[in-house]
Amino acid sequence: MTTTSGKPSFLIKPTLDTKFRVDYSWWEKSSEDLRTYLLSHLLQEQRERLSQTDEVRTVDYIDPDTGEVLELDELGLAIQDAAENPNFINQQTSLVDSVFRVFLANGNMPLTPTELAERTGRSANTILKTLSGGQVYKGIRALLT
Repeated sequence: MTTTSGKPSFLIKPTLDTKFRVDYSWWEKSSEDLRTYLLSHLLQEQRERLSQTDEVRTVDYIDPDTGEVLELDELGLAIQDAAENPNFINQQTSLVDSVFRVFLANGNMPLTPTELAERTGRSANTILKTLSGGQVYKGIRALLT
């Protein structure tokens, strides 16, 4: 795979201006279970309620920022509710989980390490070093195009 610059994408090193997002196709190939991981980000009472059923029910959700009506399943709605908690992203949460939670809260809109640092309270350089290493954490990848 090559980029518009002609260099293969695996040769391009991410910078503080590189945008990242969760690549959900990584989860399809991973041995990890996405639903279990998503449940781990919920409040205890939400986790208990949702872990007792595999039934998928959808509800209409109105995005408070855009007013757009989205159809979410109960897990997606619970994530949006949990994301409104001021303690959803905190210093006690691991760096990777904090970054993942940012993407859960913002609808997986791509962000740079600098933007992620603003939302997590972590160092942009540390975020960049962690996410641009050889290992992919929880599907979080750079957008190298």
